[in-house]
Amino acid sequence: PREPVRAQRPRPVAGLDQRQMDNAKAVVDVGREMKMPRRAMVVAVATAMQESNLYNLASDVLPQSFDHPHQGSGSDHDSIGLFQQRPSSGWGTVAQLMRPAYAARAFYAALREVPGWEDMSVTAAAQAVQVSAYPDAYARHQGRATTVVAALV
Repeated sequence: PREPVRAQRPRPVAGLDQRQMDNAKAVVDVGREMKMPRRAMVVAVATAMQESNLYNLASDVLPQSFDHPHQGSGSDHDSIGLFQQRPSSGWGTVAQLMRPAYAARAFYAALREVPGWEDMSVTAAAQAVQVSAYPDAYARHQGRATTVVAALV
């Protein structure tokens, strides 16, 4: 009988630690499952790099977010998880958004709704979904995000 294949954790690249790389893998896996193009995965990983440094963050403003697995916390309103999505803005419940796969699925679903995102810069596509106060911040992560996605697909 063949040995069961144990899922291997991806080796970190681009200066990431293992937790960040595991989170990036969750984001890329959801993108593949949703049949999103590689560029969408780069947009998603770059966005998570900017929003949370690829850590699944609880929020100091939402005590219940600490009831879920997390890797630190932030205090930007009620923003939580890898993409710093806000329950108050309709992204999902606290429990949902604290799950990296759910957060990634919500991000990709929103990206799909942006007309012409495929032809936008990574920054413009990310900003169209996130509506950040710092719209140009995503650009600096594009190179590293491309490296990370290439290592995972």
